[in-house]
Amino acid sequence: MSRILDPQFTFADLELKRQGVQLDPTLRGIAEFLDQHSALAEKVRLDLVRGLKKPTTGRNGITPSQTLRALILMRVKNWDYRELRERINDGYTLRGFTDFDGHPVPKHDAFNRAFNRLTPQTLEAINQAVIEAAVDLGLEDGKKLRVDTTVVETNIHYPTDSTLLWDSVRTITRLVEDLHRKLPQGVEGFTNRTRSARRRMQEIERMSARERQVQQQPKYRELIRITGQVVQNARQAVEKAKEVTGIDVAASVAIDQLRTEIASYCDLADRVIDQTRRRVINGEEVPVDEKVYSIFETHTDLIKRGKARKPVEFGHKVFLAESAQGLITDYKVLDGNPADSMHVGPSLERHRKTFQQPPEVYAGDRGFDSVENQEKCREAGVGHIGIPQRGGTKTAERKAFERSPQFKKSQRFRVGIEGRISVLIRGRGMRRCLARGRERFQVLVGAAVLTNNLMRIAELLKDKKPVRRPKAA
Repeated sequence: MSRILDPQFTFADLELKRQGVQLDPTLRGIAEFLDQHSALAEKVRLDLVRGLKKPTTGRNGITPSQTLRALILMRVKNWDYRELRERINDGYTLRGFTDFDGHPVPKHDAFNRAFNRLTPQTLEAINQAVIEAAVDLGLEDGKKLRVDTTVVETNIHYPTDSTLLWDSVRTITRLVEDLHRKLPQGVEGFTNRTRSARRRMQEIERMSARERQVQQQPKYRELIRITGQVVQNARQAVEKAKEVTGIDVAASVAIDQLRTEIASYCDLADRVIDQTRRRVINGEEVPVDEKVYSIFETHTDLIKRGKARKPVEFGHKVFLAESAQGLITDYKVLDGNPADSMHVGPSLERHRKTFQQPPEVYAGDRGFDSVENQEKCREAGVGHIGIPQRGGTKTAERKAFERSPQFKKSQRFRVGIEGRISVLIRGRGMRRCLARGRERFQVLVGAAVLTNNLMRIAELLKDKKPVRRPKAA
């Protein structure tokens, strides 16, 4: 990592500023907000210099401000790394927004390396600081809160046992071939079985319902046998690679990394073989938490939400809490597929920490309803609980309550978060996370939420209608 220094203005930059070349209002509002809250970039700096022995030496790298602003711009426009770099390089206004101005813009992979150093905790801290700044500016009072959950997909294909076995064979074979090229004497005793594995996988995938009754188990047995042979031979190759001598340090490090990677994929292949044998051969119903849905994104969860068009989704469930001004004051990437009703108590506690008072209106759909949650809301001091009853027979009192104008108003307020989720998915890149690993997944969600909040703050500041926040009791 290169040293991190703020670039100086050139005479060309000063002249263009004098000519009045301006950003669009939203980006200009975000830039002005970031200029006034330089502590946000300081949080990024701590991530960029983490683990560096001498962060002040070497050639100049991307500064914390440039990293944060480029990340925000990437999510505002929903660009990939290449388009981000090209647009910044070609446009003066975007150069100004990202603090590059007249200086050279690095290649796209430099942005990738900088963003990869950011942690989910840093994005959470920045988001919290932004919300607190909005409260201090009088833009938000926290009187109303609406909550919901959505699913962000991981970048995987639809998992079937046959395709997961095929993924294991082709990935392990590719890595062993890489190891063969790096070892002085190569790898002996490993046979490439990708053609036979692919053929069995395709035969299974193309079977009709009638053919599956007779041919499915024999074909799966063949595919399991091939995968087991590949795993066994790969482990033997890894063991033999330990005995290699007479190579330089760099080659030894590369070989050790390959051995570790092959061993990890072999372990995953064992899990895939086990779940396939249990499900297909033995007819056992494998529990959801014991299944592997991808050997590349092992953190992926299977989520069923009862959606007609998408009965099953693969990714992570994300909890969101939005205020009346459109600011996402709270978000969490969840493990597994927990019920929505589990999030009411924790979300109220986090809201109180941020605003020092409970919301006057707490609105959610019927998935958040339970007797315990109704009691928690009352104990927390929520003025109006806008959550419909989940099921069962409604009492006359409950029916009257849900027909009241105040309850209907809270439900009209609640549906606004559906639009916010749609914007995050379509406009801020939360439909599918293309980055690998759970940590990168959390960073994507945090960046999308941060960008949404900054855009809303820019709009609120432009309208110049701040909310008067009452003094806490």
